[in-house]
This record gives sequence, C-alpha cells and structure tokens, in this order.
Amino acid sequence: MKSLCTTAIALIIALLFSSMKTPVPADEWVSLFDGKTLNGWKLSTEHPSTFSVADGAIVAFGDRAHLFYDGPVKHHEFKNFEFKAQVMTTPGSNSGIFIHTAYQAEGWPSKGYEIQVNNTHTDWRKTGSIYAIQDVKEAPAKDNEWFTEHIIVQGKKITVKINDKVINEYTEGENGKLSSGTFALQGHDPKSKVFFKDIKVRVLPD
Repeated sequence: MKSLCTTAIALIIALLFSSMKTPVPADEWVSLFDGKTLNGWKLSTEHPSTFSVADGAIVAFGDRAHLFYDGPVKHHEFKNFEFKAQVMTTPGSNSGIFIHTAYQAEGWPSKGYEIQVNNTHTDWRKTGSIYAIQDVKEAPAKDNEWFTEHIIVQGKKITVKINDKVINEYTEGENGKLSSGTFALQGHDPKSKVFFKDIKVRVLPD
C-alpha cells in the first residue's frame, strides 16, 4: 500500500510539473502552419472560400476575407515575437499580415497593425509598410518570386525585414495599437492572389 501511495504521489507531482512547462520555449522557432490544412487557423465568416491550401502554401484568392491564427502556440496570444513567412505575390495583388489582432467575423480587422504585402497593386503602400502608419513607397520584392517577410515586435518597436533587409522601423507613441494578440492573413479582392508558406514564430521575452 505504501509503495502504491508513493507511486501515486510521484505521478501527481510529475503531472503538475508537466502542466507548468512552457509550451513554446524562448528563442525557438515554432511552425504555425502544417503545410497541408488550415488546422489552427480560423476563417472569417465573410467569404471563407477565399482561403485554401495548395502545394504546401496557404492561398488567398477571392473576395475580402481574413484568416486568423487560432492554434495552441501561446494560446494564439503574442506580445513580443519574431514572425516569418515565405510570401509570393502575383501581378497586381494585394494582401497583408496583421499583428496583435483578434478574430473578427467581417470587415477589416480593427485591432493591431497591418504589415502590407503588395508589390504591384495600384495601392501605393508597398510590401513592408506598416499600413497607413509608416509606409513604404517602393516595392522591395518582385511578383512571382518567393520572398521572406520578417516582422519583429519588441516593446513599442516594430521592425520589418524583407529578405533579411530592414525595410521599416517604427516606434509607436503612448496611444499606439501594440498590446498583444494573434496573427491574420488578408484576402484583399477577387483579383489578388497571394501565397504564404513556412509560417513560423519565435517568442521573445516580455
């Protein structure tokens, strides 16, 4: 009986320590997309068919819609982080990556910032822009070619790199939008077709 009690206590202690473990180790890159399904992502109710998966990439192609990360990593609540994705635009396409946002069934997400994805769309705000806050006028990447979009948030500072080159750095004031939240991908319009793959995050200390 004594040995059974001892074993039971040891098991309980092990389970308690296991539940306390951090699910996302600091300084480690963690994938947010399995390359096959939209598991861990939540579609807006507005035109959900805009998003699909093909050839290992998330495809945004159709009427306005948004796809929010809703998975287990950090319980989809990020504050300080590095986010990376391989992105490819097609001619005339527009999209975006939202940070510190929250699920929204319809409309343009109202929480957080949009980091622009646009190399040749008519909108003059190009890839790497912190949309309508600090914009980039010249596209740093080309259509029909994969490029890396790397977004770093640390405290009140946002840094955007394209193919490892710093394109934009912005430090917000007291009334900024940085808080914490999830990520979202944007489907902009029926003529825009944009691909995302190798989507991952590295959590930074708060």
